[in-house]
Amino acid sequence: MSLSEFTLIDRFFSACGTPRADCALGVGDDAALLRVPADRELAVTQDTLVQGVHFFAGSAPQPLGHKALAVNLSDLAAMGAEPAWATLALTLPAAGPAWLAAFAAGFCTLARDSGVQLVGGDTTRGPLALSVTALGLVPHGQALRRSGARPGDLIYVSGTLGDAGLALLRLGQDREAELSDELRARLERPTPRLALGQALRGLASAAIDVSDGLAADLGHILECSGVGAELRLADLPLSPAITAHLAQGGDRLLPLSAGDDYELCFTLPPGHRADLEALVPRLACPITCIGRIGTRPGLRVLGPDGRTLPLARGGYDHFATAG
Repeated sequence: MSLSEFTLIDRFFSACGTPRADCALGVGDDAALLRVPADRELAVTQDTLVQGVHFFAGSAPQPLGHKALAVNLSDLAAMGAEPAWATLALTLPAAGPAWLAAFAAGFCTLARDSGVQLVGGDTTRGPLALSVTALGLVPHGQALRRSGARPGDLIYVSGTLGDAGLALLRLGQDREAELSDELRARLERPTPRLALGQALRGLASAAIDVSDGLAADLGHILECSGVGAELRLADLPLSPAITAHLAQGGDRLLPLSAGDDYELCFTLPPGHRADLEALVPRLACPITCIGRIGTRPGLRVLGPDGRTLPLARGGYDHFATAG
């Protein structure tokens, strides 16, 4: 049985996430009314997930709800913002109650855990697509950007690299492939590094979230900052699953090119290294120094023998082959 649009909203999304005092009016009117403190700037990001492009047909709805919000929160983390509100636009082929209940559980649980209130959105009929706008707050002048890296800065990355890409590789070869719980979680339930992003305010010189592959996303920092970089392949943080995959002859550049990691890559002036290390015990994720910013344009990746590896520009581009 399909539900009407307003029944759907009332049943699954009218009280989604954490109620916030700075939301004067949320779900149920023509627009939300939000109070932005005078000493804060508003950070706004939007991502759309489309079936057949970002996720497989038949994907489980609960992790899909989690991921739809998580990829947006990862963008806020990269800016050093505190998440506050979100809107959700759902395009659905049918309004099935069981699917919607599971999707809402995944979305609203992450919203509640992250201090986010769902304040509006839209529903319409069509091919399955999920569009989320996330809004966060950051103290004036303290937002992290892509444009601040300087020669001599150290390059760091959080977590491990390539796990979601390995999961996608295996599922792309065989939709019934067995995945470890860890690999499946890395693909379906990414963890936005919100605490890390906020801790980096005043320390990091530039930051970005790793969604399209480390090489491509670090490349955005280099381009915006007008600098180059050198990475050490041997220093990339790898999970046991990726280590085993590489030992079996897998592509050694997978951790550089695979998307969907949703980790943070950031640059740090050497003088802030001790300050960063002092934060590590209270952060919920490991961080690893993987290279250094330089003056020579471009990204160079050094192999174990110290030689520069050939590196085609990686990362996902929706329109790279369009036309």
